[in-house]
Amino acid sequence: MFTGLIEGRGELRRLSKQGEELELELRLEFPARDITVGESISVNGVCLTVERAKPDGFIAYASAETVAHSSLGELKHGDKVNIERALRLGDRLGGHLVSGHVDAVSEVAKVTERGTSLEVWLTFPQAFTAQLAPKGSVTLDGISLTINACLSDRFSVNIIPETARATTAALWRPGSRVNLETDLLAKYVARYLDFTKETGAGNTAEKTRESGLTLDFLRQQGF
Repeated sequence: MFTGLIEGRGELRRLSKQGEELELELRLEFPARDITVGESISVNGVCLTVERAKPDGFIAYASAETVAHSSLGELKHGDKVNIERALRLGDRLGGHLVSGHVDAVSEVAKVTERGTSLEVWLTFPQAFTAQLAPKGSVTLDGISLTINACLSDRFSVNIIPETARATTAALWRPGSRVNLETDLLAKYVARYLDFTKETGAGNTAEKTRESGLTLDFLRQQGF
């Protein structure tokens, strides 16, 4: 589990394709000498397992499923990536709960300077429309961000100077492809509502009304 608060950046030293899978070697640009084999590390929002630890980085594998739903396979030698190590029990939760399980790749449509910040509009697959809402949380390349505005196929976020300095967000340009993870709570709410529609069970719908969990209620709460 992660928070979406980037610990530092890394650099891709090597990317080797092994069938539909990848082996990645990464150099860290910040001190992290206690990395151990088997620990989980978020690389551009993708949860990877350390296979080999090195003095200044680590080697990890990405499965075919991970490659299919993320932009890791598009990385090139020397590319910068966002790094976050797994959350410890008792750590401050400054961002939001992030699983590191990427849902899809989102594409940057527009970047506009707004004072000292950047306003970024991104497109996304419409299958995830129900899981994105204004003022809700979203993870982009591992960065915890708040959605400003949201349409059926695009949304906007604000990149403050500190985020631009500490992450790869300052490198985003129209056409940049970034890993998208929607909010965990939104996933379960959307799945629950889909389930009630799929089953069409009157008892389930009746219990939903009795509990107060209705579509109107969810809309009022930003879902």
